[in-house]
Amino acid sequence: MSIPVIDLEENLETRIATAGRAAAALYQALSTIGFAYIRGHGIAAATIAAAFAASREFHASTLAQKQSIAINAFHRGYMGLASSTIVTSSVDRVTQPNMSESLMLMHDLRPDDPALLAGEPLQGPNQWPHWLPSFRPHIDRYRREVDAVARHLVRLITISLGLPAHALARHFERPTTFLRMLHYPPQAPGLDETFGSAPHTDYGMITLLAQDNAGGLQVRPRGGDWIDAPPMEGCFVLNVGDMLARWTNKRFVSTPHRVINRSGFDRYSLPYFFDPGMDSVIECLPTCTDAAHPRQYPPVRYGDYLLERLNKNYSYRQAIER
Repeated sequence: MSIPVIDLEENLETRIATAGRAAAALYQALSTIGFAYIRGHGIAAATIAAAFAASREFHASTLAQKQSIAINAFHRGYMGLASSTIVTSSVDRVTQPNMSESLMLMHDLRPDDPALLAGEPLQGPNQWPHWLPSFRPHIDRYRREVDAVARHLVRLITISLGLPAHALARHFERPTTFLRMLHYPPQAPGLDETFGSAPHTDYGMITLLAQDNAGGLQVRPRGGDWIDAPPMEGCFVLNVGDMLARWTNKRFVSTPHRVINRSGFDRYSLPYFFDPGMDSVIECLPTCTDAAHPRQYPPVRYGDYLLERLNKNYSYRQAIER
């Protein structure tokens, strides 16, 4: 099974014919393999290149500099090598840590945001590398533009499920977002049980991934073996997260994927996770259940589900919970 390419034709409007074609193509891709390449998204190559350059510059900083903004209780900041482990995924149970390092940025909050002032889970300020003055402008621009594409894709997905384009909009008025700026050092050949990112499924709604030219991403379609998802010029990789699979009563597939960096070079990627608000209650959509397809999951508050996953996958969270 190959990963299809879906062209948005550089238009993020849902009222035109191209949107209908894209929605139909998305439905086919997400209900079979759970992955698609997205082109025609309208984000300039220069904007993406600047984000990658900022990531490389950050990861080239000294360890002391990076550790000065170490991951905190708000799940924002630097995570060093081997600091995350896949233990709650529906795929292979893995105990070896991932051989990657990353800077995690989440949704921004105003200083007077009620959730921030109340100290609610994951609601805090981002940590920025102050020693890199050009870093934040490039990353803020990238985040704004990829967020707009993610919102458009959610509308297309909603249409594809037989619902009005904005039927799910209320769940994304205060979305939970993550930009994880990942660096994968080259892996030595022959270490079959070592992963840059071990087999896993993503937690939330959708992921939009920009990857460099090193390759290494692999996907395991339902009932199949691992296949490569190589970088494709001008394209993002889109995949379904566990919450979207749950929301659609498994009509859409949250597919296992992994990273093994055998390129001999450093690998960089920029996954953007676009998820519902923490208070959103996720339950089976009305168009995804009938007498032949009973609801498979009870309703769940997204924030509760997310915290359970984070607490089991990240070593720093386990220290907080004790």
